[in-house]
Amino acid sequence: MAKSPPLPRPPGWRCSVRWWLARVGTSVLVWTVFMQLAPIAEVWRFPRSDARWRSASACNATNLSLLSDETPLRESPPALPPRRVYKSNGYLQVSCNGGLNQMRAAICDMVTISRYLNLTLLIPELDKTSFWADPSDFGDIFNVQHFIDSLRDEVKIIKSLPKKFSKKVQQGLFSMPPVSWSNEKYYLKQILPLIQKHKIIYFNKTDARLANNGLPIWLQKLRCRVNYQALRFTPKIEALGNKLVSILRKTGSFVVLHLRYEMDMLAFSGCTHGCSDKEAEELTRMRYAYPWWKEKEIVSEKKRLEGLCPLTPEETALVLQALGFERNTLIYIASGEIYGGERRLAALRAAYPKLVRKEMLLSPDELRPFQNHSTQMAALDYLVSIASDVFIPSYDGNMAKVVEGHRRYTGFRKTIVLDRRELVELLDLYQTGELSWEQFSDAVQEVHKNQMGQPVRRKVIPDRPKEEDYFYANPQECLSPQRMPQLGGLKFAGDPETPLQ
Repeated sequence: MAKSPPLPRPPGWRCSVRWWLARVGTSVLVWTVFMQLAPIAEVWRFPRSDARWRSASACNATNLSLLSDETPLRESPPALPPRRVYKSNGYLQVSCNGGLNQMRAAICDMVTISRYLNLTLLIPELDKTSFWADPSDFGDIFNVQHFIDSLRDEVKIIKSLPKKFSKKVQQGLFSMPPVSWSNEKYYLKQILPLIQKHKIIYFNKTDARLANNGLPIWLQKLRCRVNYQALRFTPKIEALGNKLVSILRKTGSFVVLHLRYEMDMLAFSGCTHGCSDKEAEELTRMRYAYPWWKEKEIVSEKKRLEGLCPLTPEETALVLQALGFERNTLIYIASGEIYGGERRLAALRAAYPKLVRKEMLLSPDELRPFQNHSTQMAALDYLVSIASDVFIPSYDGNMAKVVEGHRRYTGFRKTIVLDRRELVELLDLYQTGELSWEQFSDAVQEVHKNQMGQPVRRKVIPDRPKEEDYFYANPQECLSPQRMPQLGGLKFAGDPETPLQ
């Protein structure tokens, strides 16, 4: 049987086939790209803070009402910065000494030194042998993984030494305290050769081991980045600190008074003004009991007149009234146990009945995990101090300085830095009747009109770093120029921006 002739193909059929193949190919390509980009879209998801998100959230109010006030919405984890790849010159292990804020500043310095020298840093050890005897480790106070991840584009931070160093650890690491207030050249010329020789070095002291001034700006900015971004408290501490702030905010604004009138401060400083003879003897015995407190023979009144003593609770009450704080002001006391207890707080409480402490705002069950952990308790006070409307320290210790700097960084929030030398003179004149209340109040306000946390230059005193302004109290290199109109055109020493490669 003869085969049928093929049907004639319609004109343009070749174009139709090519068009169909192109559509299929394009669809496959688009699907492949979509599947590849989907995970990236999850990482790069925009934050849920715009108006459209708020509108959508309002529509879901019924579902959200099932959550308690304390239940946070789960956000996508932030994208990690790219890991910096570099050849490490060795390992740095450090032991931080002092209280929370002295150790906090030291950690910032040790990260900065590690970055400058291209070292690998071990998670810092915290002080367990000082007056507070707090057994807390780094991970009990700070979020370890966030600390490591947030700085991975600057320095490698590890939780433990590689096993190859086990024998060296057993034999004893090369240990030393760096010279206080040193600049980056000291670490480059003196410390780096030691690390290259020993492969690992152990700093047994870390307080104030990096200069306040004269460092390259990129190093100063790294100190700030560690302090304000990388050092985040544990979720447990942050949750309870935020609850304290929420409780205080329910009644409106509040003031934090860092009343540094604890036993250790009075014993260390030798300040006994307002104490009984028995209390003065107790404080003196304590000072002699701690060998690392070098100053032993102290004349209390001489130090007080020089402005080197914390204000007493009674003096603090008069100063707050002179500054114009009203009787109904809510005041949160950020401190440990006040020496003399409620007896010494009586005048302050009479002047300001709305005087509260964390022990009054939280239940015993909530505070129980923090008992006998003074550093963790201090972390709660730190969070409340940062969030307060006004912060007033009665003494310029480490917490006062570090909180002052943090409040400058977050927008120059009001911090009243008391001039104790002027105040002591005015207090004595008022209490002896040589000044009326109006004269005393006017004088106190005049003394402090430019000491409210406004933008100022950091005071530099060459060769006397202890007497100059502390970097962490006024990190001017890190503050936005838009927020610092009074410091327009500010020039900084040590301008090179290029780190070691």
